[in-house]
Amino acid sequence: MTSTLPEPGRAATGEPGGRTEVELRRELAAVYRLVAHFGMTDLIFTHISLRIPGPEHHFLINPYGLFFEEITASSLVKVDLDGRQVSPTPYQVNPAGFVIHSAVHSARPDAMCVLHTHTKAGVGVAAQAGGLLPISQHALEFYERVGYHDYEGVALNRDEQRRLVADLGPHPALILRNHGLLTVGSTAGKALLRMLNLERACQIQIAAQAGGELVVPPPDVCEHTARQLEGTAQDDLADEDADELAWGALLRLAHRIAPDHTD
Repeated sequence: MTSTLPEPGRAATGEPGGRTEVELRRELAAVYRLVAHFGMTDLIFTHISLRIPGPEHHFLINPYGLFFEEITASSLVKVDLDGRQVSPTPYQVNPAGFVIHSAVHSARPDAMCVLHTHTKAGVGVAAQAGGLLPISQHALEFYERVGYHDYEGVALNRDEQRRLVADLGPHPALILRNHGLLTVGSTAGKALLRMLNLERACQIQIAAQAGGELVVPPPDVCEHTARQLEGTAQDDLADEDADELAWGALLRLAHRIAPDHTD
């Protein structure tokens, strides 16, 4: 595969249906390298999956045993909803990754990409009874827009899938109690941008809790901010290109720090 830099714009964060599997593999490999770059990995144990458009309902996921900074477009494993590999590969898939990701892909057709992390700040907030607090602009993206899933042990039982997707509901993010964070998106870029904001919100919360009394905006301001950040507010001005520009910058970063991710 060549390492031509994808052009930022509509193809970067728009619906993935018009792009080839090769292009989608490159985008997902870029996200793996960026997650590693931003320090959101847990050895070989977390997962990012991307559905390949089509009636087969196949999706790409990381090869079990590789660090995220080792993953390339060609090493990603293609599986079906039953976890069966559908193309030749020397790699296997983490069973817990299959349980979580296949459940979300099956229940949410809009969740083309599912991103799951076990960061220190994310697990720290996931262990708090109050969950994510609306104390930062980053957190307000998820105001009344994040689900919570109680911890049931390592995700190795299929029966947990129905409870997990019920707790996620229509939200763009899920906090898995005592476990970690999960975001979804119509593309790999959208899921990554949401995770970067959710992770930063958790970091800010942990830092703020070390100080004095927290300042929480009133509910109407929280809801208005959430609508601004999802692009549904009726403001005088709008920043409609924010996600496209941010994803384009992230792709350029991926090519600088890991030009081999497209291999």
